[in-house]
Amino acid sequence: MTAQLLEVEGLSKRFGGFVALDDINLAVRAGERLGLIGPNGSGKSTLVNCLCGTLVNESGTVRFEGRDLAGQSAHERTRLGMARSFQLPRPFTSMTVSDNLKVPLLYTVNARRKPALTEAEIATRCEELLNLVGLADRARRLPRDLTQVEMRKLELARAMAAEPKLLIADEAMAGLSNSEVNDIVALLIRLNEHGITVILIEHIMRAVMSFSQRLAVLVSGKKIADGRPDEVIRDADVERAYIGQ
Repeated sequence: MTAQLLEVEGLSKRFGGFVALDDINLAVRAGERLGLIGPNGSGKSTLVNCLCGTLVNESGTVRFEGRDLAGQSAHERTRLGMARSFQLPRPFTSMTVSDNLKVPLLYTVNARRKPALTEAEIATRCEELLNLVGLADRARRLPRDLTQVEMRKLELARAMAAEPKLLIADEAMAGLSNSEVNDIVALLIRLNEHGITVILIEHIMRAVMSFSQRLAVLVSGKKIADGRPDEVIRDADVERAYIGQ
């Protein structure tokens, strides 16, 4: 049986009197492709922020490779092997595309490697990542020269530069055309085939369905479904949640 990479038990988060997450339980196997969906305001972003250490949950536990992450900061969790991409990419605008990848290599990968990567090894790794995401011909360009889909690819490459075991891709396809959505789905599947476990948070259902091996659904801070995508999407509670949007 494949080991659980991420385990979430009884996770709850409040903002004053508002319950954003209510007793969430979730497990993700190593090598899995999990889709996480839910209407706006369902708690998806809050869950991701609690997993990644940006927010602190009031109760419950998050374990990564069996290790309790309580008290671990966001950068410490990244160094353990948990990375995320953001819906709105924020690259270092004055640095080239290639140099944008050197930052996580220097400050995340080298922080846990002994011996550290050499300058030549970092350059090679940047080249490999840019080839993987299809940006090799943009290596010396600035982020302002990139198209929208290329910016999303750079965002994913920056996350991958941290050499994660788990990648959380947060709405990596918002605002893209149909062909660009297909391109990002194919890229995420390639990353998964390279051994990266991926959680995809996305509103574009055809993308989620084509990517996910399993689907979890949040509504009003509660997990209401978790299972095979074709079964989850026919669940009566899930149908009500989306018809009611």
